[in-house]
Amino acid sequence: LPRPSGEVLRCPHWSPPGRCLAEGHGRVYPGGDEVVGRWAREDPQAAAWVRESGAHSLLAVPLRAGDITFGVALFGRNRRTEPFDADDLWLAEQLAARTAAGMQGAARDRRQHTTTMTLQRSLLPQTLPEQAALDIATRYLPSVSQAGVGGDWFDVIPLSGTRVALVVGDVVGHGMRAAATMGRVRTAVRTLADVDLPPDELLSHLDDLVVHLSAEEAGADNAADTAGGVGTTCLYGVYDPVTRRLCAARAGHPPPAVVTAGTVRFLDVPAGPPLGLGGLPFESYETELPEGSVLALYTNGLLEPREHDIDDALDTMFAALARPARSLDTVCDRVLTSMLTHRPDDDIALLVARTRALHADRVATWELPFDLAAVAEARKLATEQLAQWRLEEAAFITELIVSEMVTNAFRYGRPPVRLRLIHDDHTLTCEVFDSSNTAPHMRRAHTYDEGGRGLLLVGQLTQRWGTRHAGTGKTVWAEQYLAEG
Repeated sequence: LPRPSGEVLRCPHWSPPGRCLAEGHGRVYPGGDEVVGRWAREDPQAAAWVRESGAHSLLAVPLRAGDITFGVALFGRNRRTEPFDADDLWLAEQLAARTAAGMQGAARDRRQHTTTMTLQRSLLPQTLPEQAALDIATRYLPSVSQAGVGGDWFDVIPLSGTRVALVVGDVVGHGMRAAATMGRVRTAVRTLADVDLPPDELLSHLDDLVVHLSAEEAGADNAADTAGGVGTTCLYGVYDPVTRRLCAARAGHPPPAVVTAGTVRFLDVPAGPPLGLGGLPFESYETELPEGSVLALYTNGLLEPREHDIDDALDTMFAALARPARSLDTVCDRVLTSMLTHRPDDDIALLVARTRALHADRVATWELPFDLAAVAEARKLATEQLAQWRLEEAAFITELIVSEMVTNAFRYGRPPVRLRLIHDDHTLTCEVFDSSNTAPHMRRAHTYDEGGRGLLLVGQLTQRWGTRHAGTGKTVWAEQYLAEG
């Protein structure tokens, strides 16, 4: 029936569309003044509705797929006077069934895409954590391909000693399963980062996890599509603002770019294999970065636009990164604008960071004689340093922390023993190093136990504490949050 676009057609329950919905099957309605007269007496309201439509004959069939009815399809014959017949009704019902099936599929795809997008965004960082090592800006662009949302992600993880881990990864595949696998892999990265593993060891453990995920999904119907995450790529780096050094490793991921003094280059991070292959080694790369260097971590969707080859894409990205910008958000937007002329065919995660430095006036380090009598000297040194930093309100708790941690190092560790205090804008960190690899652990002290309460006290007085291991020795650290102002 010819109607202006956007006009709402109200159909009472006694009208042909209303009856079609109520009865659940199609029906032919004769039209025209002469033909209508034959059944107008039996159904005057419906006859009037057909007469008002101006059609010589009218067909109403429901748009139904399974148990869902989407509406009614109306077919009107205006130019030809002969009425619709049974063959026309059968054809209309076939067309309506196919149309309803298409509508149902489109609705299902739309719901699935919305659900996947919601899951994907909920698994990405909602806010960036406060930390003093880096200024950071991020972007995430979902793909517009029919394959659906992929498993790209990024993360920023504060570590001990004011260090920060930067992560960018890409889970193979698209859709709900890729997003769910991404969430599991990202959670594993945060857990391993909390243990303070070096980047190469972290990727080795992550590789084992992906292998197990693949084994779990080996019997799934669509395991061939997802393979449990086999082929997932990841770049993991740790930046230390005290030493201004970056240590990074990658598993099949594009290398990070760095901008120093207006010059853009790739960091020579060894190209490890993608995750999930199992048993292959990963190597770390370490370098010193001047304060104010800009790091760019990204997924491969950024380098795969349809109209460019890889060399052109790299030149465009380097040119966008090299241009000065007041903010990192501007850098992100400039990179995406220059690289993309349309919505991407693959997901894109982009993380841009500018390095800061904690200078010598914010870090104090002392090497202590290996003698329990030096515990008092350690407390004195810490108190004097806090006075220089005008942090006298933190002196009492810091003395207790230093006393417990240094005493443990003398009793259970090996020389040399070093005490370090780090003061940034928000936290005060106390670290004690010794050359023993035996890690302390908290336990519940019984009534008559002489020990076992030191770490419990440290845990109660601080926001975070832990142990990180080096090639030789360990560092026990405790972190206090400083009051604003």
